Amino acid sequence: MTKDIFAAVDILLPKGAALDKWSVIACDQFSSEPAYWDSVRAFVGGEPSTLNLIIPEAFLDETDMDFEIGRIGRAMDCYAEQNIFQTIKDSFIYVERTLIDGRVRRGLIGAVDLDEYDFSGSEAAILASEGTVLDRLPARISIRRAARYELPHIIAFIDDEEMTVIEPISKKAGGLPPLYDFDLQGGGGRIRGMRVHGGDAGSVAEAMRALRKKGGTLMAIGDGNHSLAAAKVYWDELKTGLSDEERKNHPAGKALLEVNNVYDPAISFEAIHRVIFDTDPEEMLAAMTAAMTRGSDYELHWFAGERNGSFGVSASCIGDMLAELQGFLDEYASAAGCRIDYIHGEDTVAQLARDGRRLGLILPSMDKSEFFGTLKLKGVFPKKSFSVGHAREKRYYLECREIKR
Repeated sequence: MTKDIFAAVDILLPKGAALDKWSVIACDQFSSEPAYWDSVRAFVGGEPSTLNLIIPEAFLDETDMDFEIGRIGRAMDCYAEQNIFQTIKDSFIYVERTLIDGRVRRGLIGAVDLDEYDFSGSEAAILASEGTVLDRLPARISIRRAARYELPHIIAFIDDEEMTVIEPISKKAGGLPPLYDFDLQGGGGRIRGMRVHGGDAGSVAEAMRALRKKGGTLMAIGDGNHSLAAAKVYWDELKTGLSDEERKNHPAGKALLEVNNVYDPAISFEAIHRVIFDTDPEEMLAAMTAAMTRGSDYELHWFAGERNGSFGVSASCIGDMLAELQGFLDEYASAAGCRIDYIHGEDTVAQLARDGRRLGLILPSMDKSEFFGTLKLKGVFPKKSFSVGHAREKRYYLECREIKR
């Protein structure tokens, strides 16, 4: 029998912990705002927290990776010795995330088969949706190699216009066993999760099989692609030393993530903006406007000190526009010694760009109807092309899964 690409698994949740302190936002958020993460640490204090199991990217430049990887491993072992987890056996978790504006985003937590995933842009059933920055993988691979547990902040999309996978479970939500229901710290809205097992889990699996039979890409990774890519690389490394039987059952051959239907009304694609540090804004703007294909299809806004403006760009689709822009930025930054950061939130871009040696760029948002269509026609989007919602709408670490035997 063919393995399910998306399957129910044993999922770990903390028992007796303060969930608003346990659950923190994805490590790649607020990467230029260390004060945000300082406030998270102050809020968490000495309580059990996923903060102790991650490395916020805001501090990567000042991090001793070997020390941090060891610290994370010790924290995971400590939580295991304290018997902090309860096991939700052979289940999916149906999740409702109430966003700040009141919209409810519906998803399913389960595990994907890493042998069905490819981040290089092939014809695999699960694909990356945007370019993978290979030099961001080694640290993540090292962390996973040493980790006892995985903590997902990954969101994958399915192209389910007929709403056959998640929505039927949503209609049963009132009768599903509750697992958690609490306000996320830092203004992240509210989250509640319910167990999906037995016949309901079987219905999910069957709906996913039917969706797969339609052909083409089953899932595309919307958030957390680098974390999933690291899991894939580690699994490819690990499985070479396993027997066929061991490969079938090893927990590292799967990765836990949340699946959303791209047609869910609460799904929105937000632009990921750019701030270029250590540059002459006037020179860079002149070079950019000369290099880009000018037109009226898309508009780029910029901030430099107290000044701001915009210019138009011509492209056949948003993916092509982003590819042209990213190509220019990478080449310019390499030649001029600039640093590019990727920012969620226009206000943050404007604030960071007030420094005289910085240029902020506000990118247009993508209509979600372009998502799967662009992937099929053009392949993966350039790196950091879009984000699922605003920064505080990103996934928070909450569920865990054991990946060591």
